[in-house]
Amino acid sequence: MSNIVIATRESRLALWQAEHVQRLLQERGHAVRLLGMTTRGDQILDRSLSKVGGKGLFVKELELALEEGRADIAVHSLKDVPMELPEGFALACVLEREDPRDAFVSPAYASLDALPQGAVVGTSSLRRVVLLRALRPDLRIEPLRGNLDTRLRKLDDGQYDGIILAAAGLKRLGLESRIRTAFEPETMLPAAGQGALGIEVRADRADLIALLAPLAHREDGLATAAERAVSRAMGGSCSMPLAAHARWQADGSLRIEAAWGDVDGVGALLRVEAQSAVGDAAQAEALGDEAAARLRAAGAH
Repeated sequence: MSNIVIATRESRLALWQAEHVQRLLQERGHAVRLLGMTTRGDQILDRSLSKVGGKGLFVKELELALEEGRADIAVHSLKDVPMELPEGFALACVLEREDPRDAFVSPAYASLDALPQGAVVGTSSLRRVVLLRALRPDLRIEPLRGNLDTRLRKLDDGQYDGIILAAAGLKRLGLESRIRTAFEPETMLPAAGQGALGIEVRADRADLIALLAPLAHREDGLATAAERAVSRAMGGSCSMPLAAHARWQADGSLRIEAAWGDVDGVGALLRVEAQSAVGDAAQAEALGDEAAARLRAAGAH
């Protein structure tokens, strides 16, 4: 292929992700350039995503560039990719995953447990809200929007005592030193696809799908397929307080955990798990569907 054009958002983290894929493709002899774009999700910063159309706002303009032929591929944080892609688009591959955990970031406090009663914690993720509420019901949880640098600046300006961010983004940008504590999944279960990058193409571009196949990470692709199946079965979007995380076990099986909480604080946090042998995407999705069924049986809706 003479020249591959990558559509990307222009935030520092999105550009890192696109440049990472650019390097991987260049190492395989392809000429690659970036097409930087601003999305609606980047422009609307005064309201939570769940109120203005969800994380799909970060991908629609990129999909339009693919549709119009201005770009060949789009690189996304997988957790930002809607569970159902529009007709005519395909997720060509999932790359090897970075750290999927959530991170506690604070200039003054070493951990969530160290925060004083009534401290202000920033996040706009409904998943993180319900998980935080289960851990520390005394905290004040306030909305936090903007790209990674904007969120850190708001923290450093004193608007929050601590904020919750994805560990992967901090590590990718060389900001790992800002992580005071990385939450183990047992404490704060990650979002479906967190830490993974996905590459989207037009579904009719069989040439690109074949070209991208060497970048795919089989185990992480299956694990995230199971996680995304939970969200799909639950009607998941960023307007749903849902977590799903899958891990390979020593015996070669895949174990998935899922959690759901009522954003209004009614009832306890629901948490389930399921485990089975998984050898292909269909089996991964069946495992995710099973976890979703167990959540619904426990009272999630």
